[in-house]
Amino acid sequence: MVRKLGAWMGAVAALMGGFGAMSGAHADDHGMRWGHEGAEPRVMIISMFGPEGQVWLDHLGPWTKIKVPGLSPDYPTVSCNRERVCVLTTGMGHSNAAASTMALVFSKVFDLSHTYFMVAGIAGINPEQGTLGSVGWARYLVDFGLQWEIDAREIPPGWTTGYLGINTKSPIEKPPLDYRTEVFQLNEALLQKAYALSKNVVLSDGPDAQAARAKFSYAPANQPPIVLQCDTLAGDTWFSGTALGQRASEWTRILTDGKGVYCTTQQEDNATYEALKRGASLKLVDLNRVAVLRAGSDFDRPYAGQTSSDNLLNYASQGGFLIALQNLYLAGNPLVQAITKNWPAWRDGVPAK
Repeated sequence: MVRKLGAWMGAVAALMGGFGAMSGAHADDHGMRWGHEGAEPRVMIISMFGPEGQVWLDHLGPWTKIKVPGLSPDYPTVSCNRERVCVLTTGMGHSNAAASTMALVFSKVFDLSHTYFMVAGIAGINPEQGTLGSVGWARYLVDFGLQWEIDAREIPPGWTTGYLGINTKSPIEKPPLDYRTEVFQLNEALLQKAYALSKNVVLSDGPDAQAARAKFSYAPANQPPIVLQCDTLAGDTWFSGTALGQRASEWTRILTDGKGVYCTTQQEDNATYEALKRGASLKLVDLNRVAVLRAGSDFDRPYAGQTSSDNLLNYASQGGFLIALQNLYLAGNPLVQAITKNWPAWRDGVPAK
């Protein structure tokens, strides 16, 4: 269940309240001239909507705003600090994510050839793998939208779902991956570094989230949030339901040859990665420097006795939104700091130790 805006607008307004950012060209402590072609970020944090980016802006400033042609009109600038950490907000959904990321890469406003990218956003979460506020580093990015669908009321006898891979004959067959964006695997070395740096971080929690997760009768749904290694599923259609969640798990296993574990669901990550991949084909970026972090803001299915519609329509009442945002920073910042403060060890690739 992809989770973003809706009834969170009050919290969003509070989060968006005033940070002082500089604009135009600015020389940082290392002589970097932000706003001039060739500036070299060390970390580029990619968020999808305002509050996801704001949590970084609130903690790591002061900032210089750099206008990049082709970004979303809602988020037309990239913010960069003196440690060469930058924050891009793409706009929500596949189209915005792909367009903004492509604009960033191909504008050449920045030299991104040595930059580490961290996609950091909130997501729906599978209660069989995590809970509200849990944060997952992904190994696999799986696209849930690239499937055929038969009306669930008309599925053939013996089928458990109306979904099946494109150009297959049944829901359990692996498709030929003709789109070439159905599944991506991230760099294992960076994944393990990111997880090791963050796995013992104490995460934020709250009473509303505790009350919501207590309605589940099983772990880890009813346990406190932790940092996980588990995989993320992209699709522009928000979903809610046990059967849909089970299909998400099955689809992840099919596309990863049984290796992936579906944990979080969002809208953008395959689109973002494909845009970076296009840049990598011209050596503008290095795909071995891409990490994806998603935090559970609400459950992708109901607890026993709850309807799927209630779970979907009242997602904001679960209390996971604010803690998920906070936990993106808490879990992601150790990697950001490791890279920026030990740049000689990271500049040429993920260090062995």
